Amino acid sequence: MQSLPSSLKLALGLLALSFTATVVSAEENQPKEKHPSKAALEKYDANKDGQLSDEEKAKAKEAAKEKAKLTREENLEKYDANKDGKLEETERAAKKADEEAARAAKKAERDAARTAKTTEKK
Repeated sequence: MQSLPSSLKLALGLLALSFTATVVSAEENQPKEKHPSKAALEKYDANKDGQLSDEEKAKAKEAAKEKAKLTREENLEKYDANKDGKLEETERAAKKADEEAARAAKKAERDAARTAKTTEKK
């Protein structure tokens, strides 16, 4: 490589780097294996082997679909003011405001409990 011109050396070096970057980026794009949460295992791992079988996954998926359906129905019942079967922008805004208020109330409860616990220790 001593006899090659420096521009050719540079070109070969860049070419080698581009192949390396391609291999690294291809590895990064591989989907990561998903593992069920502890809660999902406790609820759906019928044989308690620490993994969800295809049958257990199917039951979990079906339960999630059912829960989503119930939530959708409850949201329509509560927020669909014009009863057209869908939430308009203003109805979605009302739902969002209620959700934010609920989160703020929950945070206030946690903060109050934390303060009470700190005061108790003193």
